[in-house]
Amino acid sequence: MLDAPAPEVQPAARATRIRSRGRAHVVLPAYNEAAALPSLLDRLAAQASTEQLTVWVVDDGSVDDTAAVAEAGVPGLDVRLVRHDANAGLGQALRTGLHAVLDVAGDDDVAVVMDADDTHDPALLRPLLDQIQAGADIAICSRFVPGGDDSTAPPLRRLLSRAAALLFRRVLRVDGVRDFTSGYRAYRVDLLERATLHWGERLVEERGFACMVELLLKLRHCDPVVAEVPLPLRYDRKPGASKLALRRTVGQYLLLLLRTRLTPPPHREL
Repeated sequence: MLDAPAPEVQPAARATRIRSRGRAHVVLPAYNEAAALPSLLDRLAAQASTEQLTVWVVDDGSVDDTAAVAEAGVPGLDVRLVRHDANAGLGQALRTGLHAVLDVAGDDDVAVVMDADDTHDPALLRPLLDQIQAGADIAICSRFVPGGDDSTAPPLRRLLSRAAALLFRRVLRVDGVRDFTSGYRAYRVDLLERATLHWGERLVEERGFACMVELLLKLRHCDPVVAEVPLPLRYDRKPGASKLALRRTVGQYLLLLLRTRLTPPPHREL
């Protein structure tokens, strides 16, 4: 395994103070990821030697040994399992994981969402958390900043990610965001709590891959400071086929864009 290059960090705009560094709660929505989880958990355990980590595996109705792998855990890593009886989709797994974190986290803690297929490098946790500590409310691992790379992804998936990024960047500008669809992000817990007070169970409504964009677009109403760090995507580490349905995801992105344009902003400050 090659070590990831040292990331070139994009500084957080409007960062005004150094914050205390709380616990990082890593949410892994997982559907049939028994083959990928052992390697990913081992790599997360290596990060736990220098960071306070709790890993939440959300087993979204898997029919393989995903739950058993999570329950077995790895030495030196706090792994917790949350289960859906049936497959409900990425969005619902994301919502379940974030609610589990918010039930126990402190205001200085951070919720980190990663893909469970081992394509995201846990070594990037440190630059993400550094950005949060430096004042960012959201830190995104981005393929579209210097040092980012998505060349190992399938061509159609690369095209979708780039087209979505261009579309959302032009139509719904969010300061500091280039990679709208990245699934590797860190959020301050107090930001998620403020948003949850307004949207409640509607904070994440999308069932599919569009949920990551939906959450970002809702959080923009909280006027967050956003930073991006480079993401060298390692799609070559993925042990199975992609679960992304291209046509369905395109439709979800377009409907989300339409709903967002037609929905008025919150009537009060969040």
